[in-house]
Amino acid sequence: MTSTITGLPDRYRPLDEVGPVERTETGVIHSWRAKDRVLNRDVAVRVHVPGGPPARAWITRALTAGGLATPALAMVYDASEGTGGGSGSPAYVVNEWIDGQTLDERLAAGPMGERETRTVLRRLAEGVAEAHRVGLAVGGLGPETVVLRPNGLVGLRAVPAATGSVQEDISALGALLELCLTGRQAGTPGAAPEIGAPDLAALVRRARSTEPGSRLSSAAAMAALLAERPRTGARPVRGGDESDSGWLGRLREHRESERAAAADRAADAGHGEDDERPQRRPPGTLPPVPSGRRSDHDDLLDGDHGADDDLADDLADDLAADDDLDGDDRPGSATRRRLLVVGLPLLALLIVVALAWWVGTSVLSVADEEVDRVPGAAPSAPSTSPAAETSPVPATAAGPAAITGATVLDPFGDGEPENVDDVPASFDGDPATAWSTLTYRGSADFGNLKPGVGVVYDLGSAQPVGGVTLTTTTPGITVEVRTGDSPDGDLDSYAVAADGTVEGTTELTFDEPVTTQYVAVWVTGLVPADDGFQGSLAEVAVSSAS
Repeated sequence: MTSTITGLPDRYRPLDEVGPVERTETGVIHSWRAKDRVLNRDVAVRVHVPGGPPARAWITRALTAGGLATPALAMVYDASEGTGGGSGSPAYVVNEWIDGQTLDERLAAGPMGERETRTVLRRLAEGVAEAHRVGLAVGGLGPETVVLRPNGLVGLRAVPAATGSVQEDISALGALLELCLTGRQAGTPGAAPEIGAPDLAALVRRARSTEPGSRLSSAAAMAALLAERPRTGARPVRGGDESDSGWLGRLREHRESERAAAADRAADAGHGEDDERPQRRPPGTLPPVPSGRRSDHDDLLDGDHGADDDLADDLADDLAADDDLDGDDRPGSATRRRLLVVGLPLLALLIVVALAWWVGTSVLSVADEEVDRVPGAAPSAPSTSPAAETSPVPATAAGPAAITGATVLDPFGDGEPENVDDVPASFDGDPATAWSTLTYRGSADFGNLKPGVGVVYDLGSAQPVGGVTLTTTTPGITVEVRTGDSPDGDLDSYAVAADGTVEGTTELTFDEPVTTQYVAVWVTGLVPADDGFQGSLAEVAVSSAS
């Protein structure tokens, strides 16, 4: 331990210092892996020295990050500005601890393939885009802070960094994209390895550009472009810069053809009335863009995308438009257009006829059956009772049912208690306290030792139940909600009413209300935690059904 962690709350017990030291204009930030004594889990504690006003800007950024919930960015659990001074408390931020292999460690074995690179950078860019939407520049995007999670997702430790800007984040994403493809850090002496995919090479160039007219304007745009699947059997680039992607070259060629056609029309202007008659255009050509406005292709090629936050949608539209332009050059495109013009109205007509037939055979036949149910019976006269004139009110879900007690359900256990003393914490109304399973090693399926473990909740008396709302501190666990008539039965005596994955807070609704006194939450799958696998129930609320 060093003096950099003096004054932390007793709740956090530092284990070892990790990651690089962040140096800022107001001090230094040290990062520690620590144990949260209350929730019994590993966390990342980052300490700013000195605390107090010098750390205020960083703590403000951390509080903004606390509102984010994306697997690509480490969650912020706690933050304090501290009081600073010689005997004061330090400023600190408590993050989710992300297990896995850092990108730096992965690249030590060599560059990534194109497909893996697209997946990793797209998921990271999506998380950074979420932060940008709430006005937070993440910062600290480097191979030593990006972690490849065991479940295939990507996570960024140390969120947020002491400083950062949106454009620096985009540039850092471009540098990481280049690093994953080539295994070479930007700025390293020597010739840079060539990036095989032209569209990724162009994306790296735009993300790292400092020119306002050509640089990428948002992380969302990068995520959208990385989500594009590379075209199979791609056609060669016709004209334009060979380093650009195919669609960009074809757009340039289309602009050049439009300009040449406009110049020809200007030269032929004023040659008599015959020239004003409608002219047949060569097959595969499109009308020119009027000179008074700019086309979407012009905006894309000139790099001027405006202030539209949905840049990814604009680029996707341009790619679709490019496919339409190339499609006109292929034989049969006119026939396909005619088939669409004729076929779509016919398809709509068939749908209308089918709906009319269904209404006639299903709805009206049901009404006829109700009238003819008693042969020869005359329709009854309408009742004048006020109750008969009032429409029935559908049953609505009532409030949560009161839980009078709970016990651990462990029919396949070896006798070791599964934290039985912590069971009341799962329904005490405080999501900061929780009941958790033991830590299992080797597999998320309880170490292949048993099929699960759970808690049985006693409602005091049999009553209609419509569902259960679960809150967990271990997002990703899978559960079954079961109902039964006895707290001492085996697992098969509880019928499954609902199942699913719990992410934070999740509501599991029954298909039909069930009248029961005992509701069992049976945990069937764990998530990585504490050098093993674990699951927790922080809050369980049973919904009554009237």
